[in-house]
Amino acid sequence: MFKLYDYFRSSACYRVRIALNLKELPYEQISVHLTKDGGHQLQAHYKSINPQQLVPALLLIDSNQVITQSLAIIEYLEETFPAVPLLPSEVVARANVRAFAQVIACDIHPINNLRVLKYLKHHFHVSDEQKMAWYFNWLTKGFDTLEKLLEKQHIGPYCFGEAPTLADVCLIPQVYNALRFDYSLEHYPYIRKIHAHANNHPAFIKALPENQPDSE
Repeated sequence: MFKLYDYFRSSACYRVRIALNLKELPYEQISVHLTKDGGHQLQAHYKSINPQQLVPALLLIDSNQVITQSLAIIEYLEETFPAVPLLPSEVVARANVRAFAQVIACDIHPINNLRVLKYLKHHFHVSDEQKMAWYFNWLTKGFDTLEKLLEKQHIGPYCFGEAPTLADVCLIPQVYNALRFDYSLEHYPYIRKIHAHANNHPAFIKALPENQPDSE
């Protein structure tokens, strides 16, 4: 049904894997390694699939169409396979879930992803310490916001209640990346609680980077 152009460590790909797993949709993974051989995403073959040369990309096998950008892919899955919803039915709640997800997908992740960190390193010659200071600065600003949002609305084991939503689909990969760089979650009890609960769910476990076929 689907081919997912994937990289095990990409948090954007991680989001899509979680969504596919929650909806119990089968997919074939095609690794696009972002660091080997100068980056497989920069090769001509992949550029013909995704001109932006980023992952993920989802190929709809039946129609041979490609969808890019993780949130667009997940919204497509939500509209096409609504039986396991990732957005609430009530309109304001839907907007709030989307807003929470976009704090991560639009404000934290884009300025902390691999190509930005590489640009800082190679064009501005920042030290590793300066690079991590940059990374932690934007994590802190984003996580402070997310924690405050959760303080106001957290009513269940997940971000917005008893079942995972798009908010959790975006939060868990971002927390995974933060912990990979030894970022402390000491000041974020709600985020810690949700992260621990979600990582007991089979769909989230299956999506973990270390459980992917291209994991190093």
